[in-house]
Amino acid sequence: MPTIFFYGPSLTREKKIELIRGFTKTASEVTGIREQAFVVYLQETDPGQVGVGGELLADRQKK
Repeated sequence: MPTIFFYGPSLTREKKIELIRGFTKTASEVTGIREQAFVVYLQETDPGQVGVGGELLADRQKK
């Protein structure tokens, strides 16, 4: 079973559904694997726990 992992910001329930549907549809089209086979994991990640370019994402967002 193909698996997609997404690490990102907190989203509303509606946005999570939209994201999962979009990932699944695109992955299915590209791979030719039926949509029902895909599993999508969403992991909410706080900007204080992410580093980008050598600094915390939370600090970059303040600039």
